[in-house]
Amino acid sequence: MSETLYNTRILRLAAATAGAARLDGAQGSATKVSPVCGSKVTADIDLDSAGRVVRFGQEIRACALGQAAATLVDAEIIGKHPAYLAAARAELADWLAARSETAPAWPGMDVFAPARPHRARHASILLSLDAAIAAAEAAATVTAA
Repeated sequence: MSETLYNTRILRLAAATAGAARLDGAQGSATKVSPVCGSKVTADIDLDSAGRVVRFGQEIRACALGQAAATLVDAEIIGKHPAYLAAARAELADWLAARSETAPAWPGMDVFAPARPHRARHASILLSLDAAIAAAEAAATVTAA
């Protein structure tokens, strides 16, 4: 029997976004919207001189899956390079779409195993990483200038 899509673990992670907030004066910001469900995440990022994430904030207006993913991104993003974020996003997308059977290395993302057969839900799961990647790209242009 397959696990329930909106299971207790996902709902707890979703509830943890209550304290999420945007950053004041961030080097880079980006908003991404899921074309499928309308979920929306705005991410703010500051990078250090080596290009690692040193501050991260986000505003989440998403379904429980998008909120849960945002919590997991928030918990692990500090210290990561934008290239790592892009690789993690590609790995998660491949796993969700069953192009890979290897669970994503990003801690906790395996919670979305029940969502793998639900392709319409994948965009909201990827939304926080998409916004973080775009915000990091914007921040990189500021730090390079």
